[in-house]
Amino acid sequence: MLRRVFALPLMIAGMIAVPSPANAVIGGSVSGYGPWAVRVLVDGQPHCTGTAVSPEWIISASHCFFDQPDAPVADARIEFRVGSLDMRTGTRVHPVGNSRVRNPNGLDAMLIKVPRMNVPVAELSVSPVKPGQPVRVFGWGATCTDDENSCQSNVLKQADLRVLANEDKRCDGHGTPDGADFCAIRVSGVPAGGDSGGPIMTAAPHGKEALVGVFWGSDRARLVDAAAISHQLTWIRSVIAK
Repeated sequence: MLRRVFALPLMIAGMIAVPSPANAVIGGSVSGYGPWAVRVLVDGQPHCTGTAVSPEWIISASHCFFDQPDAPVADARIEFRVGSLDMRTGTRVHPVGNSRVRNPNGLDAMLIKVPRMNVPVAELSVSPVKPGQPVRVFGWGATCTDDENSCQSNVLKQADLRVLANEDKRCDGHGTPDGADFCAIRVSGVPAGGDSGGPIMTAAPHGKEALVGVFWGSDRARLVDAAAISHQLTWIRSVIAK
């Protein structure tokens, strides 16, 4: 079974629990592109990844913003780094107070409002992913599998994946029949601790790619799970229009 790569220590299965971060990329390569990618920090420490989907809204994994299932991280503890592939630079922005909106259908996704950002935003895919489709995941998370806190990447990394059919036995039930969550398999690398909430994009020329998924978990070896953007379009559009 795929392990949910959560920021919540109580919900990390099959590994030593660590306080942070949540779910750079093991394997893969350093990315020279990703203007919509956002680094998420909590208490000044690397934590998750996200995506700018409008000048004032970031999407990431919902679990990144909870210390415990019923204990949300305070807005004052959260910081985003935008506009740079190196998390040590770029612009710092903080959430607008009480602006976080959780996906209403139980998907591991959250929208967070911030002061207006001067960065390119990701195009939202209106089409569901298809089995065999090549996709690409981006993140600043762990590049090792032992102590993920010690090997967070300062620079954005990327890895190629291939979408699997929801009924594929390798997904072990983590792809939902309706496609709300989808499962993908490693091609060049796999996301890990610190990548949660990061973008999974179509494999397309720069400027032509579209956001197809919000990464939320992996087995650190081959399999990756994500919440499908095509199943969240109505929710995303209604929220970011506010």
